[in-house]
Amino acid sequence: MSDPQAATRKRMVQTQLVSRGIRDARVLLAMSKVPRHLFVEEALRGQAYGDFPLPIGEQQTISQPYIVALMTEALELLGTEKVLEIGAGSGYQAAILAELAAQVFSIERIPALASRARRNLESLRYFNVKIKVGDGTLGWPEEAPFDAIIVTAASPAIPQPLLNQLALGGRLVIPVGDCYSQTLTVVRQSPEGLEFDYRGGCRFVKLIGSYGWSE
Repeated sequence: MSDPQAATRKRMVQTQLVSRGIRDARVLLAMSKVPRHLFVEEALRGQAYGDFPLPIGEQQTISQPYIVALMTEALELLGTEKVLEIGAGSGYQAAILAELAAQVFSIERIPALASRARRNLESLRYFNVKIKVGDGTLGWPEEAPFDAIIVTAASPAIPQPLLNQLALGGRLVIPVGDCYSQTLTVVRQSPEGLEFDYRGGCRFVKLIGSYGWSE
């Protein structure tokens, strides 16, 4: 079946991602493959490949394509990993991860969004993703440790349970800061301890939970 948006996605990859320094070939291929327009409301599908976030309901957003690619690239996925995502949203980031990792576990605190993400992922036959409703700041202890953890909402500090569930050599990507601006932070669990890398400013919705913001 032909995909009328394929050319639009390829243009997005070149103009928004490659031009800004995204280099991981697997990430670029996943971004050019996953139909982002199917993860937003029908009325917004014409804007799905724009260089900006979009609302997905419940006061949540689907991140700008560049930010999705930047955070995904920072995870350094090779294809064998077990990944934890905090904040499933409509399922788009999970679909990208499903293209790049062996298993994806995603936690969403809003039941309506979790249901929508499941429907979106199942309809596109991403069967290596498992979604549950819960407090993402607590992680998913039953499935730990994780080779990579991605947090798609802003936290005032890095939740300790997520650090505890990060495998040796694992990478955690999270926006950390106040309600208005954050720094995209990459944490690596090395034999010598935690290593921090700061990738610049960003702005996300708040991470609500026991180790995040209160409602």
